[in-house]
Amino acid sequence: MHRGLLAMLLAAWVLATCALHAASAQNALLHKQAPEFVRNDLSGRRVDLNAFRGKVVLLNFWATWCGPCLVELPRFSAWQKQYGPAGLQVVAVSMDDESTGVRPVVRKLKLDFPVVMGDEKLGNLYGGVLGLPVTFLLGRDGKVDARIEGAADLEGMESKIKQLLARH
Repeated sequence: MHRGLLAMLLAAWVLATCALHAASAQNALLHKQAPEFVRNDLSGRRVDLNAFRGKVVLLNFWATWCGPCLVELPRFSAWQKQYGPAGLQVVAVSMDDESTGVRPVVRKLKLDFPVVMGDEKLGNLYGGVLGLPVTFLLGRDGKVDARIEGAADLEGMESKIKQLLARH
């Protein structure tokens, strides 16, 4: 009986340590320069994250099979239209395995911002993108201001974007 309790305590400690490590890795990017990447979008155009320096960037990791992702993306498209002239740039990173299923979704949703294909390496650069969606808000200086996991409070996110846009 004593051995079983010890095993349970050890398992709980391991799980807690893993959770803390994961949270630490995810928060390690806050207020630091966003990891750089260059990828081609679905049209073959080069997308260099550094090219958006001076803009507020909404960087969204998503997938076609993710329900909350498909709810957020049209809102991000509306924000691109509304706040783009003030300096917002939305960039979407599809974590799908193949681009063939991504193209029809992008067309159907009429996304008017760069959509690039991601992979495990890019996800790891951003602290591990295990669940989707994951959205990063980058300030005009290229630093990560927020990491939002899961279905977002879109009104709260829009408020944060407005705050970042107001900073010069």
